[in-house]
Amino acid sequence: MKKYRNLLAELGIEQSEIDKRIADCFNTMFYGSEDERIYHPVEPDMGYIEDTGNIDARTEGMSYGMMMCVQLDKKEEFDRIWKWSMTYMYMTEGRNAGYFAWSCKPSGEKNSHGPAPDGEEYYAMALIFASHRWGDGEGIYNYSEWAKTILRDCIHRNGEGDKQGDVMWSDDNYLIKFVPGCPFTDASYHLPHFYKLFADNCDERDREFWLKASEASRKYLHSACHSVTGLCTDYANYDGSPLERSFNRHASLHYSDSYRTIYNMALDWVWNRADPWQTENCRRHQRFFESAGEKWHLVPHPDGTFTDEEAMHPVAIIATKAAASLAAVDGADADELERAKKCVMQFWNTPLREGNRRYYDNCLYLFSLLMLAGEYREY
Repeated sequence: MKKYRNLLAELGIEQSEIDKRIADCFNTMFYGSEDERIYHPVEPDMGYIEDTGNIDARTEGMSYGMMMCVQLDKKEEFDRIWKWSMTYMYMTEGRNAGYFAWSCKPSGEKNSHGPAPDGEEYYAMALIFASHRWGDGEGIYNYSEWAKTILRDCIHRNGEGDKQGDVMWSDDNYLIKFVPGCPFTDASYHLPHFYKLFADNCDERDREFWLKASEASRKYLHSACHSVTGLCTDYANYDGSPLERSFNRHASLHYSDSYRTIYNMALDWVWNRADPWQTENCRRHQRFFESAGEKWHLVPHPDGTFTDEEAMHPVAIIATKAAASLAAVDGADADELERAKKCVMQFWNTPLREGNRRYYDNCLYLFSLLMLAGEYREY
């Protein structure tokens, strides 16, 4: 059985404190007051995760919620979120049939009929883990079959000869798209550790595709991250260069989406140890934020020069920077070890975020906490 490093315990934090922090975070995010929670049960058997800054339910958050639940053995909440997703977000007709609408109102009404690939990849991975941890049920609760269906539609669309829309991964380079039909990507969408497991749990004919996607995404991140700072941009071209023109004015900056890239990299290292470059990039990332001093909460360009704009999600920066320590400590010298330790302890001493922007910060907070505790596992 694979062993998962508990960096929090290694730094002297009692296991009882770690367990309590995890339980408290989940309970606050799922069952806290209306000013704390992001999860809302809907009777009799559904529930949704709310983006509290935008007052909607997004496939990003819904699939994150499912991943949190399967990691923490919360089957009831997992099934509720999955049923809400299938009831309101899954599209069965039109150009995007077979995908999930990326945003819905809390009532379930769709805000958009377009999909976002990061939701699909987290749905698929959470369902695979649910199948392995709890076993398959009937209908939508046949987790493994639904994971295969999602993965099949991501790269084939609605079956052979019926490509109404566009695929979510490029046929040419095996890289995930920002959205179907667009010619660029988002570094934080690249999850090579997921794709390796997709290869083991997909239709047999697609196994080679997912193995190539895993390899391609690891390689892509080398070009997407700055060679000195370790930072990436929110959106980028397929050669890793920043996307200069976009509807998103932060596309060429290290902004909200970008924060996930470094902890995705660290989790890939924890699960696979396939690319030693990841350890170096995690160190570069931490070194940059240490050198930033009091400017750390401002929005930077990938080369490390800062704008005057405040980051929207400062707790997410602290959390993901700490999670990077899981890769940064391997083979590190004394200074690198001390820096990684400081990042972890800064995170440990940071509470969950409050206020209307708490959704994104706290999702990344809980994932980082699970990673550092050795509790974000392959099932």
